Amino acid sequence: MTKVIKHQFFFAHPAERVWEYLTKPELMEQWLMKNDFQPIIGLDFQFRTGPIPSLDFDGIFYCKVLEVIPFEKLSYSWKSGPGEGEITLDSVVIWKLEPKDKGTELFLEHSGFAKKENLDFYTGLLHGWLEKFQKMDELLNAVQHGHTNP
Repeated sequence: MTKVIKHQFFFAHPAERVWEYLTKPELMEQWLMKNDFQPIIGLDFQFRTGPIPSLDFDGIFYCKVLEVIPFEKLSYSWKSGPGEGEITLDSVVIWKLEPKDKGTELFLEHSGFAKKENLDFYTGLLHGWLEKFQKMDELLNAVQHGHTNP
């Protein structure tokens, strides 16, 4: 059975501002990971973090931009493995932004956790994404109030 992560988070900021944190590499790095992302359909890019041997993960997520609708929707593949080109997790991340009266509702769907060996990744990301939302919210609020984190 394929597991899917679904979260939503409200940001008290306009969709255009939230979009910047989903699409600008220097802002993405502050709340997510080092990356070479550009919002260009078909572009291959990577997220990089430290290796996690217990998850058979070399620290690199291999991604491809699948869809870009500015300020509304962004999706990309999200693949990883133990290294040397071997992929054991083949998943997709979809972001949807919905403007609200006093901000933006952000929806995340991360699907493709079909294999038994992906369950630990699923569990980690299920909670990890929530932590990332909170980090993004802190960054957005700091900028709004004239503070920036180093």
